[in-house]
Amino acid sequence: MALLAATIPSEVGLRVLFCPLTSNIVTRAACCTIGIGLPLYSTFKAIENKNQNEREKWLLYWAVYGSFSLVEAVSDKVLYWCPFYYQIKFACLVWLQFPSGHGSKYLYARYLRPFLQKHQDTLDHLLNSLSHEIEKFISNHQQEIQFTKAVAVRCAITANKVLKDIISPAHIHEPGTAESRNAQTSPQSQDLVSNSDSELEAEN
Repeated sequence: MALLAATIPSEVGLRVLFCPLTSNIVTRAACCTIGIGLPLYSTFKAIENKNQNEREKWLLYWAVYGSFSLVEAVSDKVLYWCPFYYQIKFACLVWLQFPSGHGSKYLYARYLRPFLQKHQDTLDHLLNSLSHEIEKFISNHQQEIQFTKAVAVRCAITANKVLKDIISPAHIHEPGTAESRNAQTSPQSQDLVSNSDSELEAEN
């Protein structure tokens, strides 16, 4: 009975995840959690623990996941209409991370590494050209970049002040109090009072 109770939640979760009538929101959230959230934390642990095997494992995963994301960015509008697309994607992400399967290591050694080695010179040339063009663009548009930076900083300061006013609004004086009357006294009226006082002293 206890074994049956332990398997019910997992069976329900799998049915919700792989049900064809389930909204894509569930499967997309699961893909983000398995594909990005868990590997991100695992990479952090591998770096902090200085585990060389874990570092290599997650480096291979991110290399394969990055290439997969590039392909998906181009073909997502077409693949989105395929039935069970996100369910298949979820299963692939699990396979890439499964310890016994070594999915990411297999795909890297079988497909990604040969492709990158074959086109390494072309890719290096493209990266160097792109880096040169970016440096040229920055050097030719220094004034525009500085202006944009200043506008962004000013907008950030203004937004921060607005948020502070919303979170902790200033004390509003009630009408009829001494503080409100003093606040409503304009600088011109104060000047008139001071001028009248000086005239009386001159007459005396």
